[in-house]
Amino acid sequence: MKLLVSGGAGFIGVNFIRYWLDAHPKDEIVCLDKLTYAGNLWSLEEAFLSERFRFYEGDVCDREGVNSVFEREKPEIAVHFAAESHVDRSIADPDVFLNTNVLGTQVMLDACRAFGVRMHLVSTDEVYGDTSLRSKKYFSERAALRPSSPYAASKAAADLMALSYVRTYGVRLTISRCTNNYGAFQFPEKLIPLAIGKAEKGEPVPVYGNGKNIRDWLDVSDHCRAIDLILQAGNEGEIYNVGGGSALSNLEVVRKILRLCGRTETDFVFVADRPGHDRRYALDCKKIQKELGFSADKNFDEGLARTVSWYRKNKNWLSKIESGAYREVPPFAKGKILNAGFIRK
Repeated sequence: MKLLVSGGAGFIGVNFIRYWLDAHPKDEIVCLDKLTYAGNLWSLEEAFLSERFRFYEGDVCDREGVNSVFEREKPEIAVHFAAESHVDRSIADPDVFLNTNVLGTQVMLDACRAFGVRMHLVSTDEVYGDTSLRSKKYFSERAALRPSSPYAASKAAADLMALSYVRTYGVRLTISRCTNNYGAFQFPEKLIPLAIGKAEKGEPVPVYGNGKNIRDWLDVSDHCRAIDLILQAGNEGEIYNVGGGSALSNLEVVRKILRLCGRTETDFVFVADRPGHDRRYALDCKKIQKELGFSADKNFDEGLARTVSWYRKNKNWLSKIESGAYREVPPFAKGKILNAGFIRK
């Protein structure tokens, strides 16, 4: 089988590609990525060394380029990760989030419709909005969408667009909505890699507001396994919530990281809160457990320890990010990057 993975040079996409090539040794992966600030070719070294992997540089908003890749590669499944995902950036500049997350998803949907390709859309728990810190409420797949940030609103719009294509055009589609992912290769603007980097430098870790905001943490490898199960046995036209079962406040997570890095638990500083900061996300994941037998099997404390260890052992990777050197094409990828906007039939 051949999969087209959009946004495959981003954090979750990289981990998914590595997972799939290892778990499905007969399958091929075609990666389409714009290589924005968060796209990292250095994280795809193992994939580039495989004969079962090809990489196209291209924007999911470029309809001609996307169609050219679909026509040339003829994938059977498209897994759509490509998205702008950092809430702070969406508050500062919503336009790029609407373009990539909504219009880019529409272009992918149209390509899947035109070429008869099944699509899986990777979404987020943030589309449901938040609930109070003391609430016992959990959001099922049937819950109303009440996004709080421009990022979450753009993802909710993409989800609704995708579901409309199922009903109107008969596009074969599944959607997963996941909680906060953590693991190797995550761009250090997100909480866990940011905190590790600060702790390793001996700098105080910034914590929004009072640090009481609650998130559920999902090991990225568990997320990849969940998507695999959905692709293998999920019902088309359905949405699946995917959670890690590890709900913690941001301050609890930061303190765990400080301990793992050999720092005191007080080496953090509260900073001005994010506008509209969601208080608590909480997914009801009974559906994927009942229908597909999935539950996250990675213990958070053990997974966090592995993640901290990975970042500490891969300081060269982090230094490339901080210096901007990761923008250079790595030696193993030279001559292997195709331009989606210029390929011909």
